[in-house]
Amino acid sequence: QVQVVEVGGGLVQAGGSLRLSCAASGNRFSINGMGWYRQAPGKQRELVAVAYINGGANYADSVKGRFTISRDNPANTVNLQMNSLKPEDTAVYYCKVWIGPHEFWGQGTQVTVSS
Repeated sequence: QVQVVEVGGGLVQAGGSLRLSCAASGNRFSINGMGWYRQAPGKQRELVAVAYINGGANYADSVKGRFTISRDNPANTVNLQMNSLKPEDTAVYYCKVWIGPHEFWGQGTQVTVSS
């Protein structure tokens, strides 16, 4: 089985920065993509950013110019550098891993941005 673990959540003031990291481990596998989603209370989970194995990336419009996703392929990790944070960014952030047609999720890490 594949285990996905996120770290780096916490409390930060508006305008501050935070860095999230996600690592996938388990049996031998080849990851097609890794990404970040977030979910605020009472709202649906939404895509934040996705990193592909070829180095490409996509971002939600709401975070473009503020967030940067990066991958360390040999370590099967993905990072999310979050700058200029806003209270609207407050949510539980989840790491998602694509392995062939399969999807794996982390447990989530809380990010809280105070105004």
